[in-house]
Amino acid sequence: MHDIADLEGRGLVGVFLASSEFQDAADAQSRALGLAVPYVLVPHPIQDRTDEEMTALADAAYDAVLGAILEKK
Repeated sequence: MHDIADLEGRGLVGVFLASSEFQDAADAQSRALGLAVPYVLVPHPIQDRTDEEMTALADAAYDAVLGAILEKK
């Protein structure tokens, strides 16, 4: 979240990805920083996924990430 805050402060559009387990933490951190940046959640967990599963998660999230970027512009 701090990296996204830094990017936003430099005028760059930022979107972060997190697993669904961390939605509440992302919302709390966003409020604490006073920063409303878009984020995309992917199914949890991700740590034990195969390369193929990670590719599928990325493919599934692509449209949401692109949409969040375009919405911020």
